[in-house]
Amino acid sequence: MANSRVTREDALAFHMDPTPGKWEVQATVPMTTQRDLSLAYSPGVAVPCEEIAAKPETAYDYTNKGNLVAVISNGTAVLGLGNLGALGSKPVMEGKSVLFKRFADVNSIDIELDTEDPDEFCRAVRLMGPTFGGINLEDIKAPECFIIEQRLKEEMDIPVFHDDQHGTAVICAAGLLNALHISGKKIEDCKIVLNGAGAAGIACIELLKSMGARHDNCIVCDTKGVIYQGRTEGMNQWKSAHAVKTELRTLEEAMKGADVFLGVSVKGAVTQDMVQSMAPDPVIFAMANPDPEITPEEAHAVREDAIVATGRSDYPNQVNNVLGFPYLFRGALDIHARAINDEMKIACAQALAALAREDVPDEVAMAYGRKLNFGRDYIIPTPFDPRLIHRIPPAVARAGMNTGVARRPIVDMDAYELTLKSRMDPTASILRSINARARAAQATMIFAEGDDPRVLRAAVQYQRNGFGNALVVGRSSDVKEKLTVEGMADAVSEIEVVNAANTSHLDHYKSFLYDRLQRKGFDRADIHRLAARDRHVFSALMLAHGHGDGLVTGATRKSAHVLELINHVFDASPSSGAVGVSAVLHKGRIVLITDTLVHEWPDENDLADIAVRGAAVAQDLGLEPRVAFLSFSTFGHPVSERADKMHQAPKVLDARRVDFEYEGEMTVDVALNVRAQENYPFQRLTGPANVLVVPARHSASISVKLMQEMAGATVIGPILTGVDKPIQICSTVSTVSDILNMAALAATNVG
Repeated sequence: MANSRVTREDALAFHMDPTPGKWEVQATVPMTTQRDLSLAYSPGVAVPCEEIAAKPETAYDYTNKGNLVAVISNGTAVLGLGNLGALGSKPVMEGKSVLFKRFADVNSIDIELDTEDPDEFCRAVRLMGPTFGGINLEDIKAPECFIIEQRLKEEMDIPVFHDDQHGTAVICAAGLLNALHISGKKIEDCKIVLNGAGAAGIACIELLKSMGARHDNCIVCDTKGVIYQGRTEGMNQWKSAHAVKTELRTLEEAMKGADVFLGVSVKGAVTQDMVQSMAPDPVIFAMANPDPEITPEEAHAVREDAIVATGRSDYPNQVNNVLGFPYLFRGALDIHARAINDEMKIACAQALAALAREDVPDEVAMAYGRKLNFGRDYIIPTPFDPRLIHRIPPAVARAGMNTGVARRPIVDMDAYELTLKSRMDPTASILRSINARARAAQATMIFAEGDDPRVLRAAVQYQRNGFGNALVVGRSSDVKEKLTVEGMADAVSEIEVVNAANTSHLDHYKSFLYDRLQRKGFDRADIHRLAARDRHVFSALMLAHGHGDGLVTGATRKSAHVLELINHVFDASPSSGAVGVSAVLHKGRIVLITDTLVHEWPDENDLADIAVRGAAVAQDLGLEPRVAFLSFSTFGHPVSERADKMHQAPKVLDARRVDFEYEGEMTVDVALNVRAQENYPFQRLTGPANVLVVPARHSASISVKLMQEMAGATVIGPILTGVDKPIQICSTVSTVSDILNMAALAATNVG
C-alpha cells in the first residue's frame, strides 16, 4: 500500500472517463413498448399515485423512496480543503453517493445547496423530504452543522445523519470498545481526553457518554486549551455542555494519567512526552487527516503498551467512516425508520466491535496484505470485510425496532440477512481480491506495446497501484512523447523502457528462438527479424528468460495473430493444453465462457480439457465451479450430429472423476436459470452454471462480444491458461482499466 500514489492527472482522468462524474441513472423497469410507457407514465402511473395519496406509507412499496438517500452539503468544510462552496464540493458528494451503492447497495443522489444560511439550508432540505428515505449531511462547518442537523431531525420524519459527526463517533466507539477489552478497562472508569471540539469531536464524546463514560472523567480541549467551567473565551453552547470543573488548563496537563486520547485536531498536537505521561495501556486514537496528531511509530517508541488508531489506511486500526454510514442507513431504510437514534449508533458500534473479535476470512487478510487477528493492531474491521453487509444492518434494524422508530419492523431476521448477502455484487470482491493478490505478488510486468497510450497509462497505473514494476517494450523517445501528450510527463522517469537495442540479452534470445524454430522453416535472418523487431516476440523472449514475471499484450493486434507470435516462444497451442477463458461480469453475476481464444473446433476430449481449465480459473477467482456444456439441444433433444460432442464431453469427465460439478449438453437458459433446471430433476448442477463450455471458438467469441456490446457487460479476458508462464492477451478495444486488470491477472497467475 505504501507504494501506491495518486497524481493530479490520475484523479482528473478518473473523474472524466468514461463519462464525466461518478454515477448515472438507470431504469429498473422495461421501457421498450407503448404498453411499458403507459404503465410507467400516463395513464398507469395514476394508480400508485392515488394509493400513496390515500396511504402515504405505501410510497415505500411503489417508489424508490425506501432505498434512496440524499447526500447534501453546502461545501463549507470540504475534507481538509475548507470552504470550497457548493459546486466545489460536488465531486466529494458524488463520491459519497457511490460509496453508499458500493458498500450497502443504497441508491444515493448528491445535492449541493448554494447557501451558508442555516434557515435557507433547512428549508430546502425539509421541502425535499418526500423524495428520500434518509438524509446524509456532509462537509458543513461547525457550529452551523449542529444547528442544521438538530432542526432537521425535529422537523423531518426520516433519518437525518451528519456523517462527519456521527460516522466518526460510531467507528471510534467500536474501536474503543475493543481497545478497552484488550486492556481490561471499563469505559465508566476511564479518564478520556478529547482534543478538537468541532463536529466530529463533540459527537465522539457525546456518544461515549451515552455508552457509559462519566462526564467528570471526560476532558475536552480545543485550540485554547481545556474547556472548563467558567471559561468564556471561544465558547459556544455545544462546547459548554462538556465543560468540567477542573484546574487543568492545557492538553499537556490533561494527558497526565489519561487512559484514552481522542484526537480530531491537527498534525503534531500530541508529543511523545504527553504519551509517556498517560496511564498504563493507553489508548490513542489520533484521527486527524491526512496526518495524525502523533504517528503510531512515535507513540510506540515511548509506550510499547499503547493501542493506536488513526484515520490512515496505511496504518493498522483505521477509523474509517465507510464502516458505518452505509450500514447504518441500510438498516434504517429497511425498517422504514423515522430517525437514526443513539441506540442504533451504539448497536452499530457494538456489532463492529464484535465482528473484529471473530476469525478473519482469508480474503480479508489478503486484501489487507497480512494475517489479521484480534489484538492491539486489529481492533476495527477492515472496509473490505464481506461480512459487514449482513452483520451490521440487522443490529441497527433491531435497535431501531426496539426503540420505536421503525414504521415497518422486520419479522424474519434470518431471511433479512440472506437478502443482505444477495445485495452485494460479487464482481467487486473478485476484482478486489485479484488486486490484493497482485499487490502481494509484486510481479515485474512486461507491457509489450509501448507504442499505445492506453498501454502506457496502464503500465504507470500498475506501478502507482503498488502492484510491482512495469517494463515497457518500446522506444524511449516515443514513450516520452506519448506520455507527455497524455498529460503524464511526470511518469516518464518512473517507467523503465526496454527494447532490442538496449538489452544485452538479444543474442541469447535469438539463439533460444533459432533452436525452437529451425525445423519450422525459419532461417537466422527470420529469427533476427522476429526477435529484434517484433515487440510481441521480444516480450515473450524476455519472459521466457526470466527477465519479467508476466506479460500483457494484444491491445494493438488481433488476439489470434498475437497468439501465433507467442507460440514461437511458448507452447500455447490447442495440443499443448492452452485455453482462453473470458470472464463476463454483469449485474452482479459472473460467468466464464470458454474457449474464446485457442481451440477453433474442439472435439469431446478437447472440451473436457477446456472444462478442467475453466474450472481452475473459476477456483482461482474464488468461485465454486459449476460447468455447463452448451448447445442448442438439452439432454439429447433435438438430436443433432453437431451437438453430439457436447453430449459426449461430460462422459469424458465422468471417466476422469474430476472434483467439480458439470452437466450437459444443455441450452444456455437451462444452464443459467434455476427454474429451468427444475424441469430436469436428474441434472447434477446445484445452482446456475458459472463456467460455460461452448462448441467452438466462433460461438464463444460471438457470445462474449454480444454481452459486451448489447448488455454493457464487463469482460475480463480472454484469460490465457495452460501456458508455462503468465501471459495475458487483451482485446484491441481494451480500455486502460481492462489492460490493468489483465496485468493484475498475469501478476497473480490466475488459472
